[in-house]
Amino acid sequence: MRILQTITHTNDHVSGLLLRLTLGIVILPHGLQLLLGWFGGYGFNGSMQYFTGVAGLPWLVAFTVIMLQSVGAVLLLTGTGTRLMAIAYVIMFIGMIVTAHSDYGFFMNWDGNQKGEGYEYHLLVIGLALLLVINGAGKFSFDYFASKSRVQQPVQNIKL
Repeated sequence: MRILQTITHTNDHVSGLLLRLTLGIVILPHGLQLLLGWFGGYGFNGSMQYFTGVAGLPWLVAFTVIMLQSVGAVLLLTGTGTRLMAIAYVIMFIGMIVTAHSDYGFFMNWDGNQKGEGYEYHLLVIGLALLLVINGAGKFSFDYFASKSRVQQPVQNIKL
């Protein structure tokens, strides 16, 4: 029970809401490309083939990436399991930097002058996700309502 309280505990500030909306709105379209093929994406089968074939990721890792960017973004938008989703995003985006983006430097490839994208976007996602790990989902989230609906002992924000 204490673990569930720690995961769902949050405050009633709107900062968590703004962080969740920003991160979720940015990540969800990428997830919909991967899962459903929307916005010019390859869909689930094409994405799995790319991740397991070209990128050489294990099947489970490829599946997890697709689910985190699609279903995970919806959970983030609703504020459900926000701290867990945020931790997963930190791990996933560090993995993206290490495996695919560090070779291309810091900057995004706005002009198409290099073969890949830099990692500046990934650092922003990691920073936003870390704030959610520390502060929780905030107001207007399932985590907030779940934490308020139980009789609970005081739980502090996670300290790094």
